[in-house]
Amino acid sequence: MTKPAKNGNTIRVNRAFGNIVEGEALVSTEGFSPRYDLDRWSGLISRPGHALEGHNIKDKILITPSAKGGIAAGWAFYDIQHKGIAPKAFVFGVTNPVMVQGAVFAGITITEGWSADPYQLIRTGDIVRVNPAKRTLTLVRPASR
Repeated sequence: MTKPAKNGNTIRVNRAFGNIVEGEALVSTEGFSPRYDLDRWSGLISRPGHALEGHNIKDKILITPSAKGGIAAGWAFYDIQHKGIAPKAFVFGVTNPVMVQGAVFAGITITEGWSADPYQLIRTGDIVRVNPAKRTLTLVRPASR
């Protein structure tokens, strides 16, 4: 189990690539597959029973414990970016090389691993910043609760 964030609003990520992005968090404790959980025409999480069913990933910072899928799932990142429905960033607890390659190819910011439990700090609707160069995930502004 990961620890709470030390400074209150920033979590270090273990690995990161891409541009600095800021946006609304979409948080799930369930893994994510771009092939089986996502309607790749609308950006909606469409798999019945998924924790984010009915939520749209477009322009969000998707925070999830794991990436699910293989070669075609990595390719799907380029597909959703090309269609204009991709998230601003994927923040994964665990991912795989194919997903990283897919995100890099698509130009989507991606991170893996975290120094503290993001679920204790960040909720869906919060505004967060991902800074790959500094390897940080920062809570910028909490959503109205």
